Amino acid sequence: MTAEIRTTIRFLLNHRPVELSAVSPVQTLLDFLRLERNLRGTKEGCAEGDCGACTVLVGRLINGRLAYESVNACIRFVGSLDGCHVVTVESLATPNGPLHPVQQAMVDTHASQCGFCTPGFVMSLYGLWMENPKPTVAEIEKALQGNLCRCTGYAAIIRAAQAISVIGDLGRDPLVAERDAVSRQLEAMKDGRRVVIGDGTERIILPGSVDDLAEIFEAEPKARLVAGSTDVGLWVTKFMRDISPVVHLSHLDELRRITVDKDGITLGAGVSYTDAYPLITRHFPQLTELWDRIGGAQVRNMGTIGGNIANGSPIGDTPPALIALAASVTLRKGRVRRTLPLESYFIEYGKQDREPGEFVETIRIPLLGKDEHFAVYKITKRLDEDISAVCGAFRVALDATGKVKSAVIAFGGMAGTPKRATNAEVALTGSAWTEAAVETAMEALGADYVPLTDWRASADYRLLVAKNLLRRFYLETQGGEQVRLDRQARLAV
Repeated sequence: MTAEIRTTIRFLLNHRPVELSAVSPVQTLLDFLRLERNLRGTKEGCAEGDCGACTVLVGRLINGRLAYESVNACIRFVGSLDGCHVVTVESLATPNGPLHPVQQAMVDTHASQCGFCTPGFVMSLYGLWMENPKPTVAEIEKALQGNLCRCTGYAAIIRAAQAISVIGDLGRDPLVAERDAVSRQLEAMKDGRRVVIGDGTERIILPGSVDDLAEIFEAEPKARLVAGSTDVGLWVTKFMRDISPVVHLSHLDELRRITVDKDGITLGAGVSYTDAYPLITRHFPQLTELWDRIGGAQVRNMGTIGGNIANGSPIGDTPPALIALAASVTLRKGRVRRTLPLESYFIEYGKQDREPGEFVETIRIPLLGKDEHFAVYKITKRLDEDISAVCGAFRVALDATGKVKSAVIAFGGMAGTPKRATNAEVALTGSAWTEAAVETAMEALGADYVPLTDWRASADYRLLVAKNLLRRFYLETQGGEQVRLDRQARLAV
């Protein structure tokens, strides 16, 4: 049965409610703020979610709790904001009043020079302060991965982050003191209706539920599903692509559910990297480093695991690891669901095993066995906020005699899809887990992959890296926890 329809998008902008009946499917939050509301503290730097100059906070209700997250306004679409609270730098200080503690800390520590990037840093630090009033340096650096400064240097900005709680009282901050009132306003906006704005192909659609999404997408399989927009946003800002009609998913709580049982974790396709982080790192601590290096905080807050899978990129961060973990995906079309191994979902470059009108609904990740070794390595030109040249994931189970019972090796960046190294796996299986066996498997990788040369890496480099990562994995299993801790310590310096 078709859901009731509303023809406006409703959200809070700073202290005021906004209701829009005319919104372009490609209108970004950045353009809306600067061009329509004259809120120009939010800057455009890269227009692709890398530099953080456009950072704002977006509050949303998560299981009844109002949480604020830093996001990139340059690639966040206005159509996705229904039921949210958008906070810009202009709202921090009261008119003719004192600066906000975050702003004052930036002044006191001389953390700004030209000032172009400063509002973005302020908003990222504000989001961090609300969640963690006394962060460590490592936590500050992680929160600022998605903010770039060309002239000040980060030491002063880190000192500013440390000074905020000395200057201000978090309990008296407006976003904390007024949280209950804002929560009630946002809850009142959630009426369960389908939102439709525009007509013809120039439409924005927000399903009222996942069942409603299934009905919409089955009827309009050429519509563009948009969850975090960390990829689709660039199609608009960089390639000027027409993506309408757009079906937004980020408001669907059903797609953001996470369940855990004795055998594994099930993630809704709309679960963001940030939402998944606590459980993923608890049950798979080997994924901590990878997760911390997926974009910046803004990208992790917006991007979804289901989206990373659905778009089928050969250099997506999560598929190699999830393939190695024997993850499966459940696809839905209308009322019909089917589940398949994640490795089978990827067919060839640009082609996935997904029928018209079918979408990724959940991802299932089995837990590791006690006799299994697992690791993931991401190789990039720079440590933070970079796309993989090669990403390798390795899982090996050993029997009581030290022989390999099973081996799963998956790489991204080595082929047109995330792909298992079946020849290397065969070379290992049944062999003693020794350096000689690993060297044989390393040579077998040459039969598994014919990588491309591009601006990220040459084909020869990629193949050599893949071989060396397998050797590293072996050495870490021999060196135990200390080898892994030493590697993490080097990365933290």
